[in-house]
Amino acid sequence: MVLLMHIVIALTSILCTTLAFISPSKLRLHASYVFITLTLVSGTYLVVATKASLLRACTMGLIYTGVSFCGIFAARNKLAKEI
Repeated sequence: MVLLMHIVIALTSILCTTLAFISPSKLRLHASYVFITLTLVSGTYLVVATKASLLRACTMGLIYTGVSFCGIFAARNKLAKEI
């Protein structure tokens, strides 16, 4: 159940970041931050609870976080240019 929740949160996070990039707003950026935090927290819980491979989990987590923050950075730049 927690794994399914983690996947849904991660996909929602990527969707929210994509929407923030396409049509930037402060609300979408803040929502992206919240979903990234929730994804990292639920991922950490999954690693601890299931005693999963830390190397694999951290590698995937870093890739996810890097892609998400690149999208947020681009969205913030677009929003700053609009103001």
